[in-house]
Amino acid sequence: QVQLVESGGGLVQPGGSLRLSCAASGSIFRIDLMGWYRQAPGKQRELVAAITSGGSSNYADSVKGRFTISRDNAKNTVYLQMNSLKPEDTAVYYCNAFVTVGGIRRNYWGQGTQVTVSS
Repeated sequence: QVQLVESGGGLVQPGGSLRLSCAASGSIFRIDLMGWYRQAPGKQRELVAAITSGGSSNYADSVKGRFTISRDNAKNTVYLQMNSLKPEDTAVYYCNAFVTVGGIRRNYWGQGTQVTVSS
């Protein structure tokens, strides 16, 4: 089995910063695309940022220039550095990864971490 465990969420004032981490564990052969999604109350889950194993990344327009996604392949970990946070960034943030285990590629989700931007 594969587990994705997020950390780093919390309460921050507008304009502040947070860094989210997501570590994958288990009998992992390979991790391809990793990403962060978020879901605000009453809204659909949306992609925030994603990164390939080679380091290519893409971002939602709403976070471009403020958020940076990165990964450490040796540690099976993906990060999301969030700067200049706005109240509209408030949401539960979920880690997502495509992981190959035993020759089978599956999509996995973390349990989510709450990010609240408020004064």
